[in-house]
Amino acid sequence: MNRTTELFFPHRLLSQLRDIAGPQWQALVDRVAALPPTHEDSLALTLMVIRAAGCVGCEAGSYRAGLGCVVCAQRAIRAMNATDATLVRRFKRAQAEVHKFLEEAQQTRVDDKAA
Repeated sequence: MNRTTELFFPHRLLSQLRDIAGPQWQALVDRVAALPPTHEDSLALTLMVIRAAGCVGCEAGSYRAGLGCVVCAQRAIRAMNATDATLVRRFKRAQAEVHKFLEEAQQTRVDDKAA
């Protein structure tokens, strides 16, 4: 197994996905890779990559784990044969989902403090 294999695709490796698609994708990756890992857009792009690469089903001794996160994610995104516009739409959906989750978590914290 590759010693640098992560549990899920890490934000710190996003920039290595830059050149697998066209200019819209490259601009998105450049922008998000420069953000802190806890930023909503970082969480959204990472979520999108995790889903595309199937990180949740990756096991320590598997072939994919042996390849490492970057190669696995590059292959998964390339295999989608998606246009830049489609990749950006997928990011926007993940972005909305992350935003909704964080809003709900914040509301739960407020409700818990009030109780």
